[in-house]
Amino acid sequence: MTVRIATWNINSVNARLEKLLEWLRSAQPDVLCLQELKTTSDAFPFEAVRELGYETAAHGTGRWNGVAILSKLGLEDVVRDLPGQPGYLDPAAAEEETLLPAEPEIEPRAVAATCGPVRVWSVYVPNGREVGHAHYAYKLQWLSTLRDAVVADAAGERPFAVLGDFNIAPTDTDVWDIAKFDGATHVTEAERAALADLQAAGLADVFPRPLKYDHPYTYWDYRQLSFPKNFGMRIDLVYGNKPFTEAVSDSYVDREARKGKGTSDHAPVVVDLAL
Repeated sequence: MTVRIATWNINSVNARLEKLLEWLRSAQPDVLCLQELKTTSDAFPFEAVRELGYETAAHGTGRWNGVAILSKLGLEDVVRDLPGQPGYLDPAAAEEETLLPAEPEIEPRAVAATCGPVRVWSVYVPNGREVGHAHYAYKLQWLSTLRDAVVADAAGERPFAVLGDFNIAPTDTDVWDIAKFDGATHVTEAERAALADLQAAGLADVFPRPLKYDHPYTYWDYRQLSFPKNFGMRIDLVYGNKPFTEAVSDSYVDREARKGKGTSDHAPVVVDLAL
């Protein structure tokens, strides 16, 4: 059987609903991992995607984060949040707290499910903001927790993958101009070392083929005509275990979904498996 799995930072699922439904009809993925829902779990458009044959496991609080898994192959053993997932306490909020000590917030950034023959995690890795910021330390801690969470599945015989917006470009060639990122997040040694640790757990980067240009970027800023100029980054990644990567028959970035008005600033990454 052929199983099509995809990941897409949708940048607000309700604002992009028509774009999402259009893409589901045309691309026909069996499983789609979504990030940056920007909606609460109960406000997810369940019925709209159900009409296209998808069950949904959604996890969101209505802010800038939130993740989901859409599946035509069933949803079993759903897990929301990483085991032991760290929370984030905004330093500004902590300073404003006058009565009781503020508590770190466990943000909805990870959801897992078994979809037919495959198990997946949909993840939205913290941005990190800037090197030295509390959010950067949080990002590295979060990635360490992710690594610990996937070890058992990565070593298993079932095809398994972690898909999502990692907010990290694995190599210098994964950004349009590495000189523009001097001292910035997304390309630091510590972030890339965290990806290396993930691979050491038994996962490999499923590198997609580009449908245009020489390198497959997945994100282009809305500003400064970044998409037409191809000022992009490859930060939406798929990491699969050996049974997953050995089954890959094709993988590509669907940059057509980034075209036009009202689109996400990310493009879907699609992986076909021959199982």
